[in-house]
Amino acid sequence: MEHNVREPFHPHAPAPAPPHRTPVRTVIDASRSGWLRLGLPAKLLLLTSAFVMLAEILIFVPSVANHRISWLSDRLTAAQIASLAAEAVPGGSVPPKVRAELLRTAEVKAVAIRRDGRRRMVLPAEEPMSIDAHFDLRPRDEGVLAGIATRLGLIGDAFGTFVHGGDRVIRVTGPVGANPEDFIEIVIPERPLKQVMLRYGLNILALSIMISLITAALVYFALSYLLVAPMMRITRNMVHFSANPEDPERIIVPSARTDEIGTAERELSRMQRELSQLFLQKNRLAQLGLAVSKINHDLRNMLANAQLISDRLTAIPDETVQRFAPKLIASLDRAINFCNDSLKFGRAEEAAPRRELMRLRPLVAEVGDGLGLPREGVVDWRLEIDDVLRIDADRDHLFRVMSNLVRNALQAIEGQEDAATTGLIHVRAWRHGRQVSIEVRDNGPGVPARAREHLFRAFQGGMRKGGTGLGLAIAAELVAAHGGKLRLLDTDRGAAFLLELPDRPAHG
Repeated sequence: MEHNVREPFHPHAPAPAPPHRTPVRTVIDASRSGWLRLGLPAKLLLLTSAFVMLAEILIFVPSVANHRISWLSDRLTAAQIASLAAEAVPGGSVPPKVRAELLRTAEVKAVAIRRDGRRRMVLPAEEPMSIDAHFDLRPRDEGVLAGIATRLGLIGDAFGTFVHGGDRVIRVTGPVGANPEDFIEIVIPERPLKQVMLRYGLNILALSIMISLITAALVYFALSYLLVAPMMRITRNMVHFSANPEDPERIIVPSARTDEIGTAERELSRMQRELSQLFLQKNRLAQLGLAVSKINHDLRNMLANAQLISDRLTAIPDETVQRFAPKLIASLDRAINFCNDSLKFGRAEEAAPRRELMRLRPLVAEVGDGLGLPREGVVDWRLEIDDVLRIDADRDHLFRVMSNLVRNALQAIEGQEDAATTGLIHVRAWRHGRQVSIEVRDNGPGVPARAREHLFRAFQGGMRKGGTGLGLAIAAELVAAHGGKLRLLDTDRGAAFLLELPDRPAHG
């Protein structure tokens, strides 16, 4: 039974010694560390050599066992011939000199035969001797598993000859004729068998080593050419490319291979090319942001001066001036705010919207006035918005969203080459419960297929030549900040964007 004993704690007691590492564990750790430090060619060479040697060992061991059986069978055959010669002697009595010559020729010490149910000593031993082991080589009717066990037993007997075959005397039994009850027995010293097996084993070992080296070299060079060299080329290119991803000269050039290595090279080349273009684009954006930050201060001062001048227009009693001066002042205010927030797009997100419940139609009408809509004979401006429809949104954010959508529609209509009909920008809105939907539709050329893939991504979803795609990207971001959605509708002609803005939650 185990007992838990609480020992007193001594703050100045020495720290416990680290756990003892056994020599075996130390060797294993050192081998593992050395293996991890090896390169791929060295690992391939070692593994190839090891596997080929293992295959040669699996061939070598049964071949040695078979050679042992073959040698013993030869001794049985020679003994049987000697017994026939002994039985042919008149009177059945073999002279000692003849017996000794027959035993020497057969390389055995004694021969006994069992025939017709009677066992007799044909060539007795010249001197008494003790038997150390007995081996029966007669064939047996066995199943698959028993046959495998027999083969393993023969391999074990062969190893026993190497270990104990120096001084042993063995008895070997073999078949005689077709009758399974008849057999021949011989008594032989095991030392000659051990010497024969050693010579055979050394010859086979030398041949196996030669075959292993040739096979390992062929396999190594083949795998090195097909796999290792291409993998090292890919690895070197990845390291070289990571040092300067913006250099297009460092992009790997795929080979003409059609296998998995060729596929890996082509995919790596594609990813490196995309990454290089992405880095170049990021650098251009960083340079653009630096340029914007430099001109932001001067542009803001210019707009502030224009704002001061426009404030004086309110003192002019002219009705037209009084009508347009507030709109001019509001536009300058927005321009100054845009200048102050010109770098906001580079941040993680826009500022949280300051939402209020307001009428939608006046805001959309103001967007049209700012863009000079309608333009008689060129672009019609149609609003289908109820005067009492209210929307819960940030006024400045919503103005930017609607301004971007309407401006894109106007630029698409003006940029089309064949303008046989008058352009039309149609804005309609409606409420469903706690959500307001706004649709901006035009009869322009529509959104190109290449722009649909990255429609709401900055600098990737431009719909016209020279466009940056910032307008739709900013609009989508502002709508998402309200918890809404902005998407492109499928139309037969022109383009239609649907803006869905939900009201604030009740607890907000």
